[in-house]
Amino acid sequence: MVSLVVNGKSHKVEVAPDTPLLWVLRDSLHMTGTKFGCGVAQCGACTVHIDGQPVRSCSTPVSSAVGRKVTTIEGVSASAAGKAIQAAWINNDVPQCGYCQSGQIMSATALLAKNRKPSDADIDEAMSGNVCRCGTYNQIRAAIKDAAATVKGA
Repeated sequence: MVSLVVNGKSHKVEVAPDTPLLWVLRDSLHMTGTKFGCGVAQCGACTVHIDGQPVRSCSTPVSSAVGRKVTTIEGVSASAAGKAIQAAWINNDVPQCGYCQSGQIMSATALLAKNRKPSDADIDEAMSGNVCRCGTYNQIRAAIKDAAATVKGA
């Protein structure tokens, strides 16, 4: 039995400790906003936060999340940065197919939580592990800058 805190709620799941966090979130907790992309932590579609840090849930064993706070796309709007990023994503028409977007939003939110005025280089570094097959990188950058403008005084 593994105990987790996900989006502020406690959960107990019966899984092996080496089960990837992604599959616990999707299959055991039915939180399907976190996507499976590549399975080897290269595309970023599965990004969640553990204690505020973006991690690839496809390669993170659930045991490493025990005793820590996990945030998924379903709970990211509880933070000022998450709320601002989600609004900016809509205002900038970022999603095309949308498959990678939960991971993109999670990485962008982590960036804004620690850097309220990111430079282009900061954005490039923070988002470098997230792949968008539709190529919405310009819209993503614009959305991050717009969100930063709304949260920097918060």
